[in-house]
Amino acid sequence: MQIHTRPIDERIGWLISLAEAHSEDFCSPATTLARQRYLARHPTRVMVMKCMDGRVHIPHATHTPLGIIQPFRSLGGRFDLGWPYLGEVITHAVESATRAGHGVLLLITYHYSRGDHARGCAGFGCDTTAAMEHTQEICAQAEELFGADGQSVYPLVCGFETDSDALIIHNRRGDALDISSLYHADADDLPRRLQTLCPDMPAGFQRDLLPLLLGNLDHVDALRGADRELDIQHREWAICVGRGFDFLHLPNTALIIGPYNPDLSEPIIKAAGIIAANMAAGRIPDDGFLLLTSSPYEQMGVDRARARLKSRFLCEFAAQVIGEEFPDLARRMIARSAVVDWPTRRLELL
Repeated sequence: MQIHTRPIDERIGWLISLAEAHSEDFCSPATTLARQRYLARHPTRVMVMKCMDGRVHIPHATHTPLGIIQPFRSLGGRFDLGWPYLGEVITHAVESATRAGHGVLLLITYHYSRGDHARGCAGFGCDTTAAMEHTQEICAQAEELFGADGQSVYPLVCGFETDSDALIIHNRRGDALDISSLYHADADDLPRRLQTLCPDMPAGFQRDLLPLLLGNLDHVDALRGADRELDIQHREWAICVGRGFDFLHLPNTALIIGPYNPDLSEPIIKAAGIIAANMAAGRIPDDGFLLLTSSPYEQMGVDRARARLKSRFLCEFAAQVIGEEFPDLARRMIARSAVVDWPTRRLELL
């Protein structure tokens, strides 16, 4: 991805073009029909709670069509289902799915690097044990919120190893299935392995999780032996705050912060620190970085007007935080706010 080394104006132009192409592809007849066909075969709704780290890109690593997985991002994958806005968004998504007769598979993720402890999750100070313990806390909260039987909402703890892009599936007994330990010859045995690991997972959920695991197996196998030094290091050059960043389907480009934490300054400060470190290490040019905020809307009128106000507020807030904590970096910040027409995924710069 040579875009990482280009001047900041070219990088921003490339990102906007990526957003435009994504909307065109999302709305195309072929992609629309393929998405509808996929959802008809695999009706379980998949939500993923994950870190803002640009290396953690579940659709890319599982070869899942865009628009299938609903992401929730926060610093270190730290969440609390008691957060007012987060609880509202997740509950609304679950209720919408169940009213349509679909279950919800909630993937609660942590990430780490097998090759270098220092490449782990900055949100947890590279403490993988602490990150894993936090996923168990979220899992317990999900069971309290949606029921412990797992029949409508099944919370599943998943690790993501950033050196190999491999998923690690955990069950409630402490056992795990590491996709990086498997090869193509093991693909036919994956259904049995999953059923053995998670016998309490409803059959429909297992059926709809398997495409993600098989896609991850293909992805991991294709990367074996490849030189990934630039991919496994932080190289992000954009900070994105808000929702509606589905078009960023290339990993290691942006640090994406969902607007869920009541104290948004913490993840923004951490993200700015990562950008500054990337510049200092020469992993990206030091000529500038992009701050992009976004808010989706479903309908014209009041809904779109509110999205505009929300996106502008997020932009002003994030810019102020970065300016106070990283004044030198702030001088190289290019701030943009946008809204996203959610039915078409069209990004509209304000």
